[in-house]
Amino acid sequence: MKPAYPHTPDGRYFVVRGRLWRCSDPSLAADVRQQLVGDLMAARRAVKRAKDAGNDQALIDARQQVDAVKTALGERGAPWWDDGAPDLNRFLVKNTPYAQWYQNLALPT
Repeated sequence: MKPAYPHTPDGRYFVVRGRLWRCSDPSLAADVRQQLVGDLMAARRAVKRAKDAGNDQALIDARQQVDAVKTALGERGAPWWDDGAPDLNRFLVKNTPYAQWYQNLALPT
């Protein structure tokens, strides 16, 4: 079973091993998001096949597909929010405004 990663209170990021990762754009229609997730999984399988085959050009192409889909999902590229807040994707949470929030998650209740 996949672990549930904590999401920042504003819903912009989830945290894995202390690092922020941008969430998908919540304004995407469910069917569009589902199609894009399917496309992402196919592109990731293509990356694996290219690596296994040692096919450098196929690997480049597959990685470009992954990037394109992740951009369409809002996980890369321009941030999907419009309030001017910076994009902290891939930052260590301890070095961001979310540090106190994250520290409080680890406190026993």
